[in-house]
Amino acid sequence: MILDRERFVPVIVLDDPGHAVPLAEALVRGGIGCAEITLRTDAGLAAIAAASAIPDFIVGAGTVLTPDDVDLVVDSGARFVVSPGFAEDVVERARAIGVEVVPGVATASEVQRALRLGLSRLKLFPAGPLGGIAALNALAGPFPDVRFLPSGGVTADNAGEYLASPSVFAVSGSWMATRAMIAAGDFKAIERLSRACVELEAT
Repeated sequence: MILDRERFVPVIVLDDPGHAVPLAEALVRGGIGCAEITLRTDAGLAAIAAASAIPDFIVGAGTVLTPDDVDLVVDSGARFVVSPGFAEDVVERARAIGVEVVPGVATASEVQRALRLGLSRLKLFPAGPLGGIAALNALAGPFPDVRFLPSGGVTADNAGEYLASPSVFAVSGSWMATRAMIAAGDFKAIERLSRACVELEAT
């Protein structure tokens, strides 16, 4: 999978696509080599296109809700797509055009549906409200071959606990690059918090 070397997937909400390049550069300086740029704002597609030009930086798209969204983000340069929930038409479109997809799941039934489509890397969302690491461990029990990307309620304080689980391939969150930090152009803080993420994994 394209994210095999990444343990942190920042969830990025941009209001100005002009911030995409300095944001990506700050993440790279801090040791994080990818980001999920969401379609929650009108700047999303342009930001994906801009950030995809950064060498050695993997740009994905988040909040991908429809097959048309898949086409738009891939045309803009996204190399993986993430959905908050499980939609078979989104999965099928992503796979048809050869882009990796990480759909969201919250129940055992959704995990089973994903497995039937040949997927074994899934986003657990919203991880915190679902019960955090306890919920993840409960789902991992009957599905030992599934690896999860917990998202929603993941913070610097609990990321290490998730990462310690063999059922987690990476964690997803926005604490290292919040919408407010990006809007303020505080890329030094983003670099510092990204570096703290890498140091957290090393401990």
